[in-house]
Amino acid sequence: MEPLRISAVSYLNTFPFVYGIQSSSYRDHFRLHLDVPSLCAERMKKGEADVALVPAGALPTLDEFTLVPGFCIGAVKEVKTVLLLSQHPLDQIHTIYLDFDSRTSVELVKILARHHWNIQPDYKKLIPGEAAALDPDKTLVAIGDKTFTLRPKYRYVYDLATEWIDFTGLPFVFAVWVVRPEVPTDALLPLTEALRYGISNIPKCLEHFSDRLPRGVDCRSYLDDNISYTFDKDKRRGMEKFLQFLV
Repeated sequence: MEPLRISAVSYLNTFPFVYGIQSSSYRDHFRLHLDVPSLCAERMKKGEADVALVPAGALPTLDEFTLVPGFCIGAVKEVKTVLLLSQHPLDQIHTIYLDFDSRTSVELVKILARHHWNIQPDYKKLIPGEAAALDPDKTLVAIGDKTFTLRPKYRYVYDLATEWIDFTGLPFVFAVWVVRPEVPTDALLPLTEALRYGISNIPKCLEHFSDRLPRGVDCRSYLDDNISYTFDKDKRRGMEKFLQFLV
């Protein structure tokens, strides 16, 4: 059997998944390619990946797929790395700059602005890499590890997972594992075992990636307390609620 072609994300919150894929006893079953979230879905659409960690907001762009059960990148409280950053309170925000890296966060902030915060800002897209260097006088949606260094530059920090939970009472799912329908079920068994291995061995994961961890961040607490990896019924309901807004 050919190795599964996997597209995933190389952020701190996905390190446990990546560690499991690279370090479990099943590692020879996979060929891993690391991307930013927005490109994982593109690889699936182009047939360049058999399995991908796809942003929830990109699911409607896929023609056919099956969810890999049990695992996701989710939040049941503040997530800390998906933020609206501003020097102004919500009712004074007129323009929001959007991080290239994640369609889900872009769609989420638009939903919250319209239905929860009752504001109507203009939106401007940023090119790859531009978010980290944006003038801090501008309001920005930022995701990923760069938020740890960006956060102190802004007076107002809105955690988008917290805002969604306040709005809906449901958890938020940022990304799910999806598989192309032609991939046989038995080929996924090594993957699910590898993912389970990764999230069950977070201390080993952090030691493995020690040279890539953001400085000054309690990474163990972040992975244990702010990221929720189990795709359960409540998270499915939260994701379905989010997808209803995209129709």
